[in-house]
Amino acid sequence: MSHDPALEAHEHAEHAEHAAHESDPFIARVAITVAVLAVLAAAASSLETVEGGLAITASSEAVLRQDQATDAWNEYQADSLKKHLYLIASGEDKAHADEYRRTSKEQSDKQGSIKKRADEKEAERDTLTAESAVHERRHHWLTGAATLIEIGIALSTVAIITKRRTFWAAAVGLGLVGIALAAVAFA
Repeated sequence: MSHDPALEAHEHAEHAEHAAHESDPFIARVAITVAVLAVLAAAASSLETVEGGLAITASSEAVLRQDQATDAWNEYQADSLKKHLYLIASGEDKAHADEYRRTSKEQSDKQGSIKKRADEKEAERDTLTAESAVHERRHHWLTGAATLIEIGIALSTVAIITKRRTFWAAAVGLGLVGIALAAVAFA
């Protein structure tokens, strides 16, 4: 099997169509089951891929926001050092004391906006991390869903070959469980 969900669904549908041309109504029902399961598997696999990509994107964006927050905190600390150095200098150099105190206050005032920016970036990071976790959880559920549905397709093939209803019932059951897992992914 290829890893292209649309191609796989098309191939399964073609196999099901060929089997449906047999005169046995059981084979025709199983063939229809294969076609339906193939479409469901393709949908679950596509959604799984999308959710995986969204998880990676959100996680990467979270790392970027953390880097931006770290840069802001580094700037905040540098300004804090400058503020203290100017304050110390104001006590040592009486001729420029007022100028040094004014520069120290400017550094202190500047720190407020830098702290706000760092806090905002950390909040964005936390939001993106949570978003990534949601997409990752969905991805895992959809992986299980697609796997069960694909096993259902395989069991349908076995049902066609052996003409045993037990395999067909198991295939339908796995398909239903796969649908349930896909629904849980978005619950």
